[in-house]
Amino acid sequence: MPRTVISRRHFLCSSAVTATTLLVAPAFLRAKSLNEKLNIGLIGVGNKGAENLRGVSVENIVALCDIDENFLNAAAQKVPGAKRYRDFRKMLEQRDLDAVVVTIPDHNHAVAAMAALKLGRHVYCEKPLTHDIYEARQLALAAREHKVATQMGNGGHASESLRSAVEWVQAGVIGEVREVHAWSNRPIWPQGITRPTDTPPVPASIDWDLWIGSAPMRPYHPAYHPFKWRGWWDFGTGALGDMGCHIIDAAFWALNLGHPESVETESSPVNNETAPSWSVVHYQFPARGSLPPVKLIWHDGGKLPPRELLDLADGEKFPENGSVFIGQKGRLVLMQGKTELLPENQWKGFQPPSKKIPRSAGHYAEWIAACKGGPPAFSNFDYAGPLTETILLGNVALRAGKKIEWDGKNLKARNAPEAGHLIRRGYRSGWSL
Repeated sequence: MPRTVISRRHFLCSSAVTATTLLVAPAFLRAKSLNEKLNIGLIGVGNKGAENLRGVSVENIVALCDIDENFLNAAAQKVPGAKRYRDFRKMLEQRDLDAVVVTIPDHNHAVAAMAALKLGRHVYCEKPLTHDIYEARQLALAAREHKVATQMGNGGHASESLRSAVEWVQAGVIGEVREVHAWSNRPIWPQGITRPTDTPPVPASIDWDLWIGSAPMRPYHPAYHPFKWRGWWDFGTGALGDMGCHIIDAAFWALNLGHPESVETESSPVNNETAPSWSVVHYQFPARGSLPPVKLIWHDGGKLPPRELLDLADGEKFPENGSVFIGQKGRLVLMQGKTELLPENQWKGFQPPSKKIPRSAGHYAEWIAACKGGPPAFSNFDYAGPLTETILLGNVALRAGKKIEWDGKNLKARNAPEAGHLIRRGYRSGWSL
């Protein structure tokens, strides 16, 4: 029988409250109407940060922050009236801020986002939400406590193709699903390497101490900033962390996956410096109410699911990124902005089920509306936190070198207490949540 869309955990945006006694009223006490513009500050304005700046530019951009003066100056040319900062902690002292966008390397996501949440600012934070599992749990709790609007930057979550895929799966179009494969062409940066031994001078435009932030100090090197940091365990979360929040998202939502019960991996050699050059991660999820157990297999670094799952012809190129749901009645493939049913000849004349998930004007617009008292954004931290926890657990298993039996409620590896530092890392002196 068709199943209705499973409700997802959301927190409620608060209503406007007058607060004249506070010097800096939290954002939820300064709620704006849909016709008023938010005052937004951006933490990180280079590369993806420049894209996020464009995405929220319909609002008032009042503050820009980046440790790299070149990125900061380039952004300031687009919004010359915004105040400029090198240290996000200083930026957050600006009293007129309603909301912030966090677009910096993974290792500093949580400290920046948490600082904003504690001040009552609405937060849009890039994916993966955090660098470790404990941080993801804490951000979700803090967002709920401070009653602010949040969104993780997995923009495909707002797409027609992904929301259609969720509706079709949940309506039972392909029947019971017990297996999903997800894959990516990442890494497109170096992995499986050791740290450089030379120590070039820090460019005058960069505040290296601020870039390191919560991570262990190490000498500046262009192998880290501005792009290749994703492969280094101290700063990034590898191919899985980078793309998992995009590509596994549909399965996590459609199948209401929650916490896996175990994760095991196979990969090229793993070292203490960088993620492996390729990996295959096997997640096992238990039954969830009437839903059966699910195997979810992640592939990266050139490893791919069996070609027959996509009905690819000889010589036909495998799509760079995507996922395939294997159901009792057929297969659903989500890739490159398209939702397809296989085998193709079985679905001629297919009529999609009715749309049950609201459509939005886009990922940024959804968050902006939530900041102004509208419905919660769909990838708010109540959803994005658990998704990030699941993604990052794959990295724990990779680095631990063994199957992880997972206690999701308590964030513990039942069979690997030695993996505790991978679940919750230590911070450099002077940095904390």
